[in-house]
Amino acid sequence: MYEKFLNYFTDYIFVKDEPQKADVIFVPGNGYPQMAAHAAELWKEGFAPYVLPSGRYSTVLGHFAGVQDLAEQYGGNYETEWEFLRTVLQKNGVPENAVLREDEATFTWQNALFSRKVTDQAGLKVKKAILCCKNYHARRAFMYYQRAYPETEFLVCPCSVDEITKENWKLTQHGIDEVLAEIKRIISQFQIMMQK
Repeated sequence: MYEKFLNYFTDYIFVKDEPQKADVIFVPGNGYPQMAAHAAELWKEGFAPYVLPSGRYSTVLGHFAGVQDLAEQYGGNYETEWEFLRTVLQKNGVPENAVLREDEATFTWQNALFSRKVTDQAGLKVKKAILCCKNYHARRAFMYYQRAYPETEFLVCPCSVDEITKENWKLTQHGIDEVLAEIKRIISQFQIMMQK
């Protein structure tokens, strides 16, 4: 029964879909280049005409936390998560006219909500979208973006950035801490969303 319980947690948190043709690729704000690089690959393969990275900086820190990985390739002085993610996209072959801009969000719900404002202002009908996020952040990101775009079909195409995977998260203290923290955030933040 214990293993079954862990499998429920695992399947719930680690959402993953195969990409399909979509109207836009979303990248929630962060300091890791992997999600934007993955979005660039999907863009180059023709899965969507636009990529919308989102983010100012962490509301907790009050400034951009800096490049969290592959700094030798993507290092620089960035004011916002959006500026960093745009640079990653461009270095991976996405032209400026295919990158939309949302650089005010300071947490994940704002990433989704403010991205909706951007696509609405651009007159972009989002019937289907791809969401490129961290693998164990996938459920919460999906929850927020689906709430902001209730009429949209989402395909979650995540990345592993810190060696935590669906298969190994329960084998290390770091993996356990990160995944259980996500479950706590989903519960507490979903309660807030239900009250609005």
